[in-house]
Amino acid sequence: MAKLINQTDFAAKIKAKRIGLFSKRDIQTLFQVSPVSATFLLHRYTKRGLILKVKRGLYALPDLLPPDMYIANRIYGSSYVSREFALSYHRVIPETVYEITSVSTKAPRRFEALGKVYTYRRIKKTAFTGYSNVRQNGFSFRIADPEKAFVDALYYRVLFKEKPMGRFDKKKINPGKALRYAMMFGNRRLIAILKRTLL
Repeated sequence: MAKLINQTDFAAKIKAKRIGLFSKRDIQTLFQVSPVSATFLLHRYTKRGLILKVKRGLYALPDLLPPDMYIANRIYGSSYVSREFALSYHRVIPETVYEITSVSTKAPRRFEALGKVYTYRRIKKTAFTGYSNVRQNGFSFRIADPEKAFVDALYYRVLFKEKPMGRFDKKKINPGKALRYAMMFGNRRLIAILKRTLL
């Protein structure tokens, strides 16, 4: 028989541990219950609106939602937030970007979760660098530094023949650092465009 846990105790324990996103395995460990009981609890409390389904197998409490960047890292592993969203975050570009853009060593993907769109573009492993771990509201996430976000965004614009970068704050980009990141891609056109843009 599935073990019953009071919904107040259920939420309180997750909040006490500050678990922003949790899976069935997390519930098993946290409450010392069987896989059947964990599945039952997740189904029961999702149906009641106590918890939100972020994506298949991943859940959150409505009043303990972590930052979008943390969610982006968690819903698709081997990734960090970059490109236009990171440029907006660092105030390199003036626009507010609503799509949470990341790069990953895995296949490109797109997810819709909690009313937001999360997109991932594949990056070669040798260029999977240039990010920092940032802490916000008690949650840590990986996000590209301004130069790497700029190079990542430019690389995909070159690759997919998209329009060039619009307005951006040149003072927030270190040209030498950006060039070092660009060289990791081994793309001559990217390097040439970057030099024209920044130097």
